[in-house]
Amino acid sequence: MVNILKKNRLKPAQIIVLFYVFAVLISAALLSLPIALKPGVSWTFIDVLFTAVSAVSVTGLTVVSTPDTFSTTGVFILMFILQFGGIGIMTLGTFFWLVMRKKIGLKDRQLIMTDQNQSHMSGLVKLMRQILTIILMIEALGALILGTYFLRFFSTWEEAYLQGMFAAVSATTNAGFDITGSSMIPFAHDYFVQTVNIILLTLGAIGFPVLVELKDFFLNRKKHNRAHFSLYTKVTSMTFFALMFFGAFAILLFEYNHFFKDYNWHESFFFAWFQSSSTRNGGLATMNVSDFSDPTLLLLCFLMFIGASPSSVGGGIRTTTFAVILLVIINFAKGHNSIKVFGRELHEEDVRKSVVVSFLAIILCFAAVVILNATEKFSMMEIMFEVSSAFGTTGLSMGITPDLSYVGKVVIIAMMFIGRIGILSFVFLFNRGKAEPKCHYPKERLIVG
Repeated sequence: MVNILKKNRLKPAQIIVLFYVFAVLISAALLSLPIALKPGVSWTFIDVLFTAVSAVSVTGLTVVSTPDTFSTTGVFILMFILQFGGIGIMTLGTFFWLVMRKKIGLKDRQLIMTDQNQSHMSGLVKLMRQILTIILMIEALGALILGTYFLRFFSTWEEAYLQGMFAAVSATTNAGFDITGSSMIPFAHDYFVQTVNIILLTLGAIGFPVLVELKDFFLNRKKHNRAHFSLYTKVTSMTFFALMFFGAFAILLFEYNHFFKDYNWHESFFFAWFQSSSTRNGGLATMNVSDFSDPTLLLLCFLMFIGASPSSVGGGIRTTTFAVILLVIINFAKGHNSIKVFGRELHEEDVRKSVVVSFLAIILCFAAVVILNATEKFSMMEIMFEVSSAFGTTGLSMGITPDLSYVGKVVIIAMMFIGRIGILSFVFLFNRGKAEPKCHYPKERLIVG
């Protein structure tokens, strides 16, 4: 397959998109197997495809009840798909290549670079190996902690550890799927389970390079007096946690006299903190988000639209894109011609990419909202929330997903898929290569603003 794609001289972004299309089709076939379903369960092709795309894109929006649809075998198949989609096709592909002792050539490294949204090819194979090791260790530790804790809730240890394993994989990959049938609502007042899930959600969404740099720092801190973190780690970490704190504070403020009026301070805090963390791409909820007021729902739409960090399990425009746009506005207001941050100056190409990604994402989400508003019977708020959740591959919903029409499901499928592959990969689908202009025209100023 790879050789055929290479011979056709497809661009790396185009090959990656095709890989994800194949992953969706294979996932749909696996989820349709009789052994994956409970006895008597049958579903339509569009529902199978919707679930497969939601799993590969680690979104979590679903048109069926996961615990009522899948057998134990189906749950393990779903976990494998979530793992496959969460850490990326090329990360697992690199692992299999290493196991089979296959030489990883230039073209393969270009694919890895595109899939992980990296800007250079040096050290990519080592990076993929580290990412896989770190994520599996995080999931294993999370499964052990949650599974052991769940022993008090389930009659058998097998069921407790299955629940713990699925919860750990779902949280770390920010998938949003659950096999409880009620998301995190049964643990709305269990702060230990919530805290563990918040940590797993954060580790999955903050960005794989950040985890690698943190690992290197803690393992080698005796050799270095100072931490030397990359600009990516500094910008994405600051933006990530700033959005998380801002989201929690805003939710507390907006719901103080609404949803939280009958709750004490620590209950309100954990409701707000968990929902703010979940909008980073988690998709899990400790309450029915439909109970929030409209200002809070709009805030959640905004946070889901931004999404997680690049080179992570999440979607959206990504935290660094949002940070660059803010820096552009601030520096333009100050009259600066360049963008400086943390003692570094940003490349003009990265600034242009951020503007293109943001603007195109707004257009795509706007188009999806218009289409759904014309084809569905739901309110504008419900539609905006669903579209933002799909594009951000978050998985939160106001409960309209199972009742979407055929057209509505297709639109949400498209938004989930684009959210997973990223706006840049979507744009590069139509790229036929760089062509130098044959001539240049006289420049002229244009009145804007």
